[in-house]
Amino acid sequence: MASYAIGDIQGCYSALQCLLEKIDFNPQHDKIWVAGDLVNRGPQSLECLRLLKSLGDAAICILGNHDLHLLAIAHGTRTAKSKDTLNDVLSAPDKIELLDWLQHRPLIHHDKEQKALLVHAGIPHIWSTKQAKKLAREVESILQGSHAKQYFDAMYGDTPHSWNSSLTPPDRLRVITNYLTRMRFCTPSGQLDLESKGDPAQCPPQYSPWFKLRDPHPKVHIYFGHWAALNGHCEHPDITALDTGCSWGNKLTAVNIFTKEQFQCNC
Repeated sequence: MASYAIGDIQGCYSALQCLLEKIDFNPQHDKIWVAGDLVNRGPQSLECLRLLKSLGDAAICILGNHDLHLLAIAHGTRTAKSKDTLNDVLSAPDKIELLDWLQHRPLIHHDKEQKALLVHAGIPHIWSTKQAKKLAREVESILQGSHAKQYFDAMYGDTPHSWNSSLTPPDRLRVITNYLTRMRFCTPSGQLDLESKGDPAQCPPQYSPWFKLRDPHPKVHIYFGHWAALNGHCEHPDITALDTGCSWGNKLTAVNIFTKEQFQCNC
């Protein structure tokens, strides 16, 4: 039995198939952990959702910002952007089942036995693992309940810039979502910069890549996607960057959680 963490697929179905063949994936024995952004930008979001859903418990998929964007469009609180490639999902005969499955995915997956945690963008250094999981569950409970549309109505926005335990919805839910699904740069106090998206060497003054602020010897190994400009490089011994820009024509990456062996397919 093996577990593999896979970076942002973003509708690149052929690359996903290639990668599953390369790791000799057997859903009877193995698991894949997919770091969110299952859809959008690539050409076959529908096929990706159908495949991952069909794998049942063998595929542990978390939510990324593109997945939340798809759900917001489906709930009528957002219109599609010109670069979106989501029409195949939104017009599919099985869209209700697929979107319901997607909406019930978590924001964080934590395996205590393997001492590993999967998140889309990252875990800010101002939160412990326990706190991050608790806050993620706050958002998940709204997403999976009767107030999901209200959540999507207020989900978009860059403020508040920082976490404060006294925050109340919708600001509280928005900033939790931004840390977990959009974060790249933040300050030592936890203030987010959600506009900068490029090379870490070009980070704004007073800011750092979020992972450089994490404890160098954490109790859990973090796997994350979201930041294609890193191309899989992260200067932290216990944090692994998975997004290698598949939807931009680069590669789709899987990492064996136990051995740390890396596998890639061209996109």
